[in-house]
Amino acid sequence: MTNSNATNRELVYATEIEYLAELLKQVLEDNNINVFIFNRQDSSYRFGDIEVYVNSENLEKAKLICSEFENNTKIE
Repeated sequence: MTNSNATNRELVYATEIEYLAELLKQVLEDNNINVFIFNRQDSSYRFGDIEVYVNSENLEKAKLICSEFENNTKIE
C-alpha cells in the first residue's frame, strides 16, 4: 500500500546549516504548512544537506516564504 502523503512532498529548501532548516521549519509551521525535514548529512564528516519538504498543495505559499526567509538570513 502506498502512502499518498509521502509521494506528494516537494523540496523547498536545502542547507548545510541545521539551525537554518529548523528556523525555516518553524516559520512554515507558523503559517500552517506541514513540514518534513530530512537530514542527509554524513554524521562523521558533516557534508551533505538538510532538506526541507512540504506537501505539494502548499508548495507555492512555501516557496514565497522560503524566498523571503533566504533574503533575510544571508550568511557570508
